[in-house]
Amino acid sequence: MAASRKYALAKTILVAAVVLTTTVATAPHASAYPLPGLVTGDVGVHDPSAVKRPDGSYLVAHTGRDLALKTSADRIAFRNAGSVFPGGASWTTPYTNGDRNLWAPDLSYRNGQYWLYYSASTFGSNRSAIFLATSPSGASGTWTHRGLVVESRTSDDYNAIDPDLVVDDQGRWWLSFGSFWSGVKMIALNPSTGLRSDSVVRSLAGRNGGPIEAPTIVKRGSYYYLFVSFDHCCRGASSTYRVVVGRSTSVTGPYVARDGTAMTSGGGTEVLAGQGSVHGPGHQDVLADVDGDLLVYHYYTGTGASRLGINLLALDSAGWPFLR
Repeated sequence: MAASRKYALAKTILVAAVVLTTTVATAPHASAYPLPGLVTGDVGVHDPSAVKRPDGSYLVAHTGRDLALKTSADRIAFRNAGSVFPGGASWTTPYTNGDRNLWAPDLSYRNGQYWLYYSASTFGSNRSAIFLATSPSGASGTWTHRGLVVESRTSDDYNAIDPDLVVDDQGRWWLSFGSFWSGVKMIALNPSTGLRSDSVVRSLAGRNGGPIEAPTIVKRGSYYYLFVSFDHCCRGASSTYRVVVGRSTSVTGPYVARDGTAMTSGGGTEVLAGQGSVHGPGHQDVLADVDGDLLVYHYYTGTGASRLGINLLALDSAGWPFLR
């Protein structure tokens, strides 16, 4: 999201799931990536984030007018579930110039309620903000605006969009975010409020101003894994988005790629890229489910429509994820 991003909202989009399991194997080249799997129904989403609900169903939030929602009983068939703010979100207008499209939500279920971090900005600008809303049910119109979490101004060297919440082993809450400029950042949050707890902005990854965005952090085994999207989204079949990963023993980094290159110096180990008629897979989110982890993302077909890919994601003998 930045000079290359947001937004082709008329695309047909889906949510994708990737199961993260542990096995001993060798990572394939991009040309050997499995083809995406199948989802059905109302699958028009972009930059999706998914959560498993207490009743076993799924809720998806995604970029769209007033923040769009989808539900599914089985992770295959999806239906429209309205929007987060059907009456609009007036507090976002200083960042959107009045556009009601809100971007790249991060959805989670914690402490008996739904937490939603989301972005407000305009294409190519880093005059941006991330806000928080909560809901007891996740249903359209039940969300309460909880306030501004972090903003960026044109004088800043980062862009406050693409949020992702992670809770570390000590129970501390962190929000990673960022797009282009100096890359992916992290701030500390107050677990009681979900809002920012200090003024420190930490750097996690960057490409010297190049295309990097959409961080997702998960802890598996001894490592925190930072997944990000490299290259360009939102260009239909011309999109070059791809998913890369680095890891660290600390949630705040430093994160490094398989070859030892720091992610702050452009490092990243590729785990998913376009091939054949699958273009620009990215804006990944990770969700734990009963059968393993799910990676939720979008990709584009040759016609420029966005689609879902469902792929197994294994860990090799050195603990690096890859598709199989």
